[in-house]
Amino acid sequence: MLQKSNQNLPINDVGIHRTQMQKDMILQKLKESGCRITRQRKMLLDVILNEDCSSCKEIYYKASMKDSGIGTATVYRMINILEEIGALSRKNMYKIACGPECEVKNACVIEFDDDTIIELSGKSWNQVVQLGLRACGYSSGHKIKSVTAKSCEFSC
Repeated sequence: MLQKSNQNLPINDVGIHRTQMQKDMILQKLKESGCRITRQRKMLLDVILNEDCSSCKEIYYKASMKDSGIGTATVYRMINILEEIGALSRKNMYKIACGPECEVKNACVIEFDDDTIIELSGKSWNQVVQLGLRACGYSSGHKIKSVTAKSCEFSC
């Protein structure tokens, strides 16, 4: 099967192309695990892949705006199924939304391998991330809206 290269696509189209590929792969895994592919499941998958949700309640809220007949149990069942097939992990996922004007104290706590801990305010955290992204060539003046971080558990 030939796949269209996304090297010549504009940035937004690359994201859309990647999201569609993710959706297709997840739908295939759902089928392989014996799940029916219902209209509500497809809609929930679209919400999860295309929206900025950090909890089941947010997914439910955004999904209910598209389909008022959807229930919270449907959302939780779908999230559980997605976890079972390895498409989603709720464990150790955090969304950090702190802009440059954020005055939250201890917005970010960093622990080093020597057990030293530093606590950054929202403003300081944003500045550190912004400078790091710029220094590594990832950003050229874009403002950070939010960061999603997943904890990596490993043993040395």
